Amino acid sequence: MAKTLKIKLTGLRVFAHHGVFDFERQNGQDFYIDATVWVDNKVLAFNDDLSNTVHYGDLAKALVENVKAQPVDLLETLAQRLLDMVLNWGGPASPVVKAKITVHKPNAPIVYEFNDVSVTVKGKRELND
Repeated sequence: MAKTLKIKLTGLRVFAHHGVFDFERQNGQDFYIDATVWVDNKVLAFNDDLSNTVHYGDLAKALVENVKAQPVDLLETLAQRLLDMVLNWGGPASPVVKAKITVHKPNAPIVYEFNDVSVTVKGKRELND
């Protein structure tokens, strides 16, 4: 198996309008995204070329735009949508081999005191060598 490196982006704050309840969709709230991507390192080992990896600034922008896009009811749906986007980063020649996405909703409508609600999804790219 090829060597990989891990790029981790944590605590990306996005104001969006997801949720089951009407007031969540109307008022919106902060969501926090943690994204970890494993990148094929066989090319990076021999050069310092940004085009062979994942630009974390571009990743952050894409995650924010995706979270702000079409509202969904469930965190699970949002997390899977983000994972699918990351796994397909750059199309068929993507350097991403696997990813993990966590979506946090610290202001979820729960009547009890709590710190956070989150959903984590993980996946690998299907490589056809």
